[in-house]
Amino acid sequence: SINVDVTSLDSEAVTMSTDSVDEAERTDDGLRVDNFDNECDHSFELYRETMTEFKVQEDDDVDPEEMMRNKRFFIACYHLPVKLTKDEFSGEYSAAFTESLIAKTEHGSVTKSHETFWVGTVSMKAETDEEMEKIKEVLKPLNCMPLFLDDETVDSFYYGMCKQILWPAFHNIDLIDIAKSGWGTNKFVDKEGRMVTKVDVKWDQSRLDYWWHSFLTVNKRFANALIEVVTQDDIVWVHDYHLSLLPKLLHEAELAVRGKRTIEMIFFLHIPFPTSQVFRELEHGEHILEGMLHADVVGFHAFDHARHFLNASKRILGLLHENLLGGLIGVRYRGTKVLVTISNVSIEADVVEQALNTKSIKDAAEKLQNDHLGRTIISGIDIAQGLSGVSLKLLAFERMLADYPIWRDKVVMIQICIIPSTRKSDEADTLAHVRYLVKRIRKTFGNEVIEYEEVSGSSLPRNRRLALWLASGIFMAVPIREGLNLLPLEYVFSRKDQKMPGVTITSEFSAVCSILNGAMRVNPFDIQSSSTSIDTALTMSLEEKTSRRERDIRFVSSSSSGLWTRRVLRDLADVTMSTAREKNEDANSGPTLKMDSLSSVSNMKTSSVPLDVPAVIDAYKAAERRVFFFDFNGTIVMKEPTGKYLKRDMQGSGGNRPPAETIKALVGLCADERNTVYVVSGDTEKNIENAIGHIEGLGLASGNGGSLSCPTFDKRAERKWETSNLGVDFDAVKQVALPILSKYTARANGSFVKLTSSSVGWSYYSCDPEWGNMLANSLIEELKDKLQSFDVRLVTLQGVGVIEVVPRKLNKGLVVKEVLRSTDLPDFVLCIGDDVSDEKMFTSVFSVIAQSCAAGVDVPDHVFTVTVGKKFSNASYYVDDAADVADLLIRMDGGEYSTGRAMSWDNEEGGPTMFES
Repeated sequence: SINVDVTSLDSEAVTMSTDSVDEAERTDDGLRVDNFDNECDHSFELYRETMTEFKVQEDDDVDPEEMMRNKRFFIACYHLPVKLTKDEFSGEYSAAFTESLIAKTEHGSVTKSHETFWVGTVSMKAETDEEMEKIKEVLKPLNCMPLFLDDETVDSFYYGMCKQILWPAFHNIDLIDIAKSGWGTNKFVDKEGRMVTKVDVKWDQSRLDYWWHSFLTVNKRFANALIEVVTQDDIVWVHDYHLSLLPKLLHEAELAVRGKRTIEMIFFLHIPFPTSQVFRELEHGEHILEGMLHADVVGFHAFDHARHFLNASKRILGLLHENLLGGLIGVRYRGTKVLVTISNVSIEADVVEQALNTKSIKDAAEKLQNDHLGRTIISGIDIAQGLSGVSLKLLAFERMLADYPIWRDKVVMIQICIIPSTRKSDEADTLAHVRYLVKRIRKTFGNEVIEYEEVSGSSLPRNRRLALWLASGIFMAVPIREGLNLLPLEYVFSRKDQKMPGVTITSEFSAVCSILNGAMRVNPFDIQSSSTSIDTALTMSLEEKTSRRERDIRFVSSSSSGLWTRRVLRDLADVTMSTAREKNEDANSGPTLKMDSLSSVSNMKTSSVPLDVPAVIDAYKAAERRVFFFDFNGTIVMKEPTGKYLKRDMQGSGGNRPPAETIKALVGLCADERNTVYVVSGDTEKNIENAIGHIEGLGLASGNGGSLSCPTFDKRAERKWETSNLGVDFDAVKQVALPILSKYTARANGSFVKLTSSSVGWSYYSCDPEWGNMLANSLIEELKDKLQSFDVRLVTLQGVGVIEVVPRKLNKGLVVKEVLRSTDLPDFVLCIGDDVSDEKMFTSVFSVIAQSCAAGVDVPDHVFTVTVGKKFSNASYYVDDAADVADLLIRMDGGEYSTGRAMSWDNEEGGPTMFES
């Protein structure tokens, strides 16, 4: 059986928690190291080699293609992803797929293996039945089935219910604000500087009845069209809020025709879902929820959106959700289980790559740079609507120019506003404010600092976008509310081969904020902070720019719409298998594995005695032989709790070493021949060696004690590592665990696999905290089931976002025992750690001393075991945080109290060359 060690690293805890467990070890470093893309992190190479050796398919534990063989796909969307053109001379039509997430693609699309059809409306108006037939015929080779709506229906359905009610409501705009945001008399300045008045009808609640009727009618039109063509076992994929009633209407239509439900349905929302408080204000919100819940799978792009949907389902319909095996979420509705999934998607990298290589785009980019020679280009393309945050962006840019005069001759913002004409009043108000701000910026700082353009339509052509990305050093988009926006991802990809990688600045309220881990995140309402972020981006080092890009480039390059589709289908396959597994387990229930509770493994107590630093210093000075054991991350390097949603950017031990003052203190301690100093880390040999391996006389342990490197005093000599034999075939363990971990990694952007020579782990530190914890709980159950036959255990630290599979015998106490038993006992021992993996160090210190005492051997006069943070621990003392550890080291080395810089987040000093003469 497998033991599961769990702990919560809440330094403020004062009561016993059954979630805390002694005897647990973990990879305590690398919480922010992006193994998939951090070029400094050597464990990624190990992971890639291992995956290649085992021939593991990272994304597919179960192949949904096999489960859905011979099934047809019907994609229902309000706008067909096609562009229709009509020859003005011959009157003939032509059609082609557009640049769209749901359009047919050339590479990786499920349309290559399954017959796929699209059902939706077309933007081109057909005046006669003959024209309708011509459009149907030209779309037939594309497997597109057009629906035609009259102007009155389009106005009430699309421009009324969808754009004036549902769109702002789903973006969390209160009904009172909706009443003011889309109607009324609006005065604005047009492109020629003329004052124009546009009068719309005032808010009239009674109009909602007519709009709702149109909304219901259009959804019924789609249901009637689909029921005529779908057959048993077909899959219907419904896209976005316009058709939120369609799953229920199609369900009812099939019951009327066939007497039972035979098709499977997916509903995917591409915009945010509001809080339950806002959603309850919708007069027909309950009907919309019921419509969505008639699908088998309900999908979102961000966990925040899914959480709001689950809350609305609970508060409005009284439905509870449950966590399913495989990291999925289920809602019981109508006696069936509805899967709620979160799945991220990126750009069509192959299409963008091909376009980037064209001469015209390269020439256009070069022209942009020449037009603004000597200036760094900050680019932005936004919809001209209030929620896009364009005005806030311009205010931040204006503040930056005012606060940092040095940039006035070195920077230019190219801002393009797209005018889709879907919310005309909102667009008019937004454009009026934007034009005013542009005029004010130019008047204050000159015309050269900003280039502004307005473009009518739904998007800017790809060739113009890519040219802008190639020329821009910074991309900035700071929406107030936003669903899926692929422009930041396209920018990151466009800069992948650039010698000067770009910087992305995005809003913490956007969905892309949870996707791009390398982006700078800002609160657009905090103008001062946003302006400072622009300055930070302009002064950012090449190393940091490259590191930020590398965090995201793998996901951006490899998560096409085809892969996204297969992931959603895999989730559907997984929930089907999960249901079958549950039934099988119910029928064959037997002994189950239990998580170890704290009381079952230890009598840990609260470390309530603060460390008396002067007493430690006195004991240190009086001793002749001293031994030190230090944990790394969280002890001599600061880290943030996983529960914090917006974490600061850290690179983990692969790119983040202790600050200069701390390293200087370690160098001083190691130089004293009376001292033996070891840093015991959970990271890989390469990462910990790169961080502090240059310090002469410092012993290192990696992998929580799996590998040991004794102190070396020749800085030119290569370090030698000895690996412990723990009696486990870890290659076999990895072959079982890696496919499972890879599946969870695909579900949670920001998570990654962490490998050492004696452990394999999964970090969800950079994920949405709530989503990461939900996945972690599910992952534990799955790993317990699959690894029963191996002599390993699971270690999970909920406070730092890591789950590890380690040999049962592996722990940091191995290092302590090895060092203390290798020679006569010292007369001073100091052991410091911050988490549960360090508890074995504490107990091992006392174990060795007790054995020596029983054997009549002299024991140390002074022993200090110290935990970082007041918590349940086997340590005798505690300090408040890692800054106290730094101060202690500095004072033992003869220095004074640190000014605080020793724990600086951004200090880049202290490298191997710092002490070279």
